[in-house]
This record gives sequence, structure tokens and C-alpha cells, in this order.
Amino acid sequence: MDQKKLNRTIETIASQKFPSDEELLKTVLKEIVGDSSIQNVIGGRIWKLKPELAGYKLLYQCGKIKKLSGDLVIKIKDYPTFDLISKERTILGNETHDLLRKKGIFRFSASGVGFKSRVDGKPYFDYILALNSDSMDEELRVTLSIIATALTSQIKQRRYSASVNNLRADIDKARQLQKSILPEHEYKFFNYEIYGLTYPAEIVGGDFFDYLEIGDSKEVFGIALGDAASKGVAAAAEAMYLSGALRMASNFEIKISPLMQRMNQLVNKIFEDDKFISLFYGELIADEKGLFLYANAGHNPPLFLKSKSNKIEYLEPTGPVLGPAPQSKYTIANVSFDIGDILVIYSDGITEAVNNSFEEFGEKNLSKVLRRNMNKTPREITYAIIDEVIKFSKNGKYSDDKTLVVIKRVK
Repeated sequence: MDQKKLNRTIETIASQKFPSDEELLKTVLKEIVGDSSIQNVIGGRIWKLKPELAGYKLLYQCGKIKKLSGDLVIKIKDYPTFDLISKERTILGNETHDLLRKKGIFRFSASGVGFKSRVDGKPYFDYILALNSDSMDEELRVTLSIIATALTSQIKQRRYSASVNNLRADIDKARQLQKSILPEHEYKFFNYEIYGLTYPAEIVGGDFFDYLEIGDSKEVFGIALGDAASKGVAAAAEAMYLSGALRMASNFEIKISPLMQRMNQLVNKIFEDDKFISLFYGELIADEKGLFLYANAGHNPPLFLKSKSNKIEYLEPTGPVLGPAPQSKYTIANVSFDIGDILVIYSDGITEAVNNSFEEFGEKNLSKVLRRNMNKTPREITYAIIDEVIKFSKNGKYSDDKTLVVIKRVK
């Protein structure tokens, strides 16, 4: 399951005009149930909080599931699961409600969506999204967390856009602040040359990259590239926060796996529950072996080009995006640089740039540009990719932040 692609699908649907949040939720649920690639989902339901009834009323249901009565209301006091969802957001569990068990529901997956409203002094999500699947496992829980996070983000954006004011002066300050924390584009470390660049789709953006000198010995060098799921000032603030947290952590020489786990817990704790960030983080070592250790938290797989064979390896995710699932684990993987090998780390604004025919630039085009320019410097490769993406998408309708970091072993 491609987590970033799933979020993009929901964003695309949500970009349409809907008369209400409820119609948006219904449309997304129908799309999810109809998409065979999403964890064998066979049906789903949407429940709406009714504070005046102190319970949740069934709003919508679809798919190959036994239908419940359209006027069904489940009281909060009679169903402790609602309190658990309010606390943990997304859960999998054994069904305890007699009526639901009679309808053949013995295992359930559910996640809170939207703002929270208070009932008897306690906060509850405005909506609950429940999915029925043949596979009730951890992957489904993470999938449902991503869906609920993306939907909550879209609902909040719909509300905020109705009352937003023009804040150009503050946004300009935010742009200057964001620029001030980005590292210099070009960097040299041991046998490597590195070049990074970011183009925000708006005045400020949710992409960031950073270079980190690890510890006092300066024999380990960290490279990070992240992408906050939202846009504009909010995304920029999230990106700056995570970048700052990584810089602080670099002083303590924390190993990659616990570092990623800590970043995940921070995003979950500090950010609003409709936010998440994908992050690729890796470390170069000052030795002749060319070892590069990395972890990929739901980010686009970087391209690793071996100069001798001209083959490209994709550095796939080693854990989920940061935020929705705070107990997730992140494994470490590695590749080895030989002289001339190139690693391209990028945000989805590169590969998902679209032309006027709604075709994506994609990994194939990115690979072609990389191979054509493999004998050039990281700076030249970076600008060659950016130029091709801009040419490709100049008449396209959609624009996202574009960020690249190119690493090449030169000796």
C-alpha cells in the first residue's frame, strides 16, 4: 500500500466541490471500497456524532456488507469503544455490541475523523469511519489511520478556507524564516559531493531537506528529506519543527532506528491529529567502504544508480509515515557507494508533477534524466531534473513542493 499515493487520492477527491463534509466522506468511502488495491476492503460505514442524543448515528454504509437500520443510534455510555477511539483515534478490535454482532460483525476497524465535540465534558470525533476487510491486521490499521488523517485535514481545510484572511506580511516573514533554516545547497563530505534544492508550490512549503554533522568526530554525516502532508504556512511550520528536532538529536549520536521512532512519537504528540510527515533519513560514513545506512518513513523511494551496471535500485519504505501510528517500528537498510554511484532523494512534487493531459512525470522519466546526466556533478544533475519537471508540467493544473537532494561518490 502506497501511503503517499493513498493520501494523494483522497486529496484529489476532496479538491472537488462538495455541498457538505458528509458528501465528501461518502464519496471517499465509496472510492475506498471500490479500490481493490486497498487491503481487501469490502465495505464500510460512516457514523456521525449527535451530541444532543449523546451517541453516534449511522450516516452512510456501502459495499458487500449486511446493512444496518438507517436510523440506528448507539449511545456513548453503552459503547466504551467510542472512548477508546477518542483516545487512540484508530483501533482494531473484537465487536461487543449485540446488534452489530447479529449482523455478522465480529471484528472491526474504526477511526475518528474531523473535529472533536464535547459530550458530557468529554471530546469525541465528529465522525467515525469503519471499514470491513478480509484482513484485519496492522497494515489495515495503518491504512485506516492514513485515510482518517487525510480526511480530517481536508475537512479542516474546508472550514478554514471559508474564513481565512489575507496574511501576506506574516507569510512573507514565514518564507524568510524557512529559507534561513535550510542548509546551503552544496556540500562536500569525505568522498562525496551533495547538492540540495527546494521549490515551494506556494510562498512557503512543507518540504525540507537538511545536512547534519553527527557528533564531535564529524565522521558521520546525516541527510534528511521530509514532506509534510499539508500545504502553506501550516506545512512549513511542521517541516521547521521536525528539522529542528533532527538537528537537536544529531548532537546525541542517536542510532537511526530509535531516532525515527522518536521523531514519529514527537509528530504524533505535538502535531494536530490530521497531520503527518514522510521522512527519508540516511547517514554517510567517512570510510572507503561507501556504506550508507538509511530508514524510510513512508517517503518516495529514492533512486540509487550504480555507475558500473547502469542499474537503478529503489530504496523502499522501512516503516510508515510519521504521526498516525506512534508505536510503529522502523528498520534500517543499507547500500554501498562505489565511485560514480548516485543517490537521488526527492519529494513527490517531482514524480507527481502532471502535464495538461493529467499524466505524471513519474519514476521512469526521473530515471531517464538521471541516466542521461550521470557523468555530471550533483548540482548539474539537480538542475537537469528540475528543468525537465518544469517543462513537463508547465501547463498542468496541479503543483506541489519540489525538493531534491543528489549525492554522488566522486573518489
